Amino acid sequence: MTGHGHSATHLAAPASRPVKLALTITMTVLGLVTLIGMGLLWPKVGEVPAKTPYLTPEAERQPGVVTRIEPGHLDGEVVFRLDSTGQEVRLYTVGEVPLGDFKIGDHIKTIRFPDAGTASREVYVFQDFYRGWPIMVLVGLFVLVVIAVARFKGLAAMVGLGGGLAMVWFFLLPALIAGKNPLLVALVTASAVLFIVVYLAHGVSVKSTTALLGTFLGTAIVACLAWWAVPSTHLIPLSDEAMVRLSYTAAQTDLKGVLLCGMVLAGVGVLNDVTITQASAVWELRAAAPTATRRMVFVSAMRIGRDHIASTVYTIAFAYIGGALSLLLVASTIDHTILDLLTAEDIASEVVPILAASVGLVLAIPLTTAIGVWLGGGPAGLGGMADAAGLADVAGPADGAGRVESALS
Repeated sequence: MTGHGHSATHLAAPASRPVKLALTITMTVLGLVTLIGMGLLWPKVGEVPAKTPYLTPEAERQPGVVTRIEPGHLDGEVVFRLDSTGQEVRLYTVGEVPLGDFKIGDHIKTIRFPDAGTASREVYVFQDFYRGWPIMVLVGLFVLVVIAVARFKGLAAMVGLGGGLAMVWFFLLPALIAGKNPLLVALVTASAVLFIVVYLAHGVSVKSTTALLGTFLGTAIVACLAWWAVPSTHLIPLSDEAMVRLSYTAAQTDLKGVLLCGMVLAGVGVLNDVTITQASAVWELRAAAPTATRRMVFVSAMRIGRDHIASTVYTIAFAYIGGALSLLLVASTIDHTILDLLTAEDIASEVVPILAASVGLVLAIPLTTAIGVWLGGGPAGLGGMADAAGLADVAGPADGAGRVESALS
């Protein structure tokens, strides 16, 4: 039993040398195009506007620790001790934060302003809570769990994620702010990120290249849909507060292009997930049934792909519902139809990218499967299997056919 499994794993016909050469040339060309695109789109000195100061000149950040909460003329007042001097002062305002959210020992950020009425008095306004250590604990736990379960691949995936995030911070954001073509910026960023994360996490192989090609095709589909959907659905970027601020701080930025770029990047993560899974399914099926025809492997792999599509549909939907629950709650209190709700600006700006990414995701599964079945090689003959394995007791054709049928059922 063990011998048969071992031989099947190593006897799936590998990709031929011409196929490997064609893949090498294709991926080299795509990599060079990506590098050239980055070079042409990289913002030059002076194209990115200087960053605006976070605070006005007279204001100053002052961190501190909450020491007590005293009853006041309204709900109460927060007293905190300044980290810089140890002096206890009162918060002038806590904004929209409920007083009950403050607890003794909380480390908070405040902004100190001089009082307009008297130069000898200062006003402290609550800015935010310090969240550094709880977030770092979650990040550390995430990294440890990934590495513990996935081992070297998990570590490589973490490094790839760091490289991908660096691409976004150092290339994509400055290029968009500088007014570069958003669609080209999105495609170049997606390509560079995919090269980094896929080959780092999964190694350079025909299987990982299959997933990469499938992701590229899916990303191209999402880009085409986004290019059509943004103007067709009349999405208005200025309905978003961040976009309004961006229109003042970086007037040369194409705001509708930012929406388009966001749609493309939103599809990259989910696309890579399904294409890697689908490529792995094809390789495992070919290894388990080396005598199966390409059509048999494709049909069996698509059974797995359909299950993945079915689960992804509601996964994406509920991921959005969880993230937009407050918006949906507000919308549910207004008397209007479901169609009015789905086509309203605030919700449509989220639904349209999800639909575009979902179409690309669904189509990427059969495309990746077809590429994998072609690159994974054709069926191996049972005689060749016996020679390669060095086994004198390989099962006869009838038994071998039964094993293939069992593996693909």
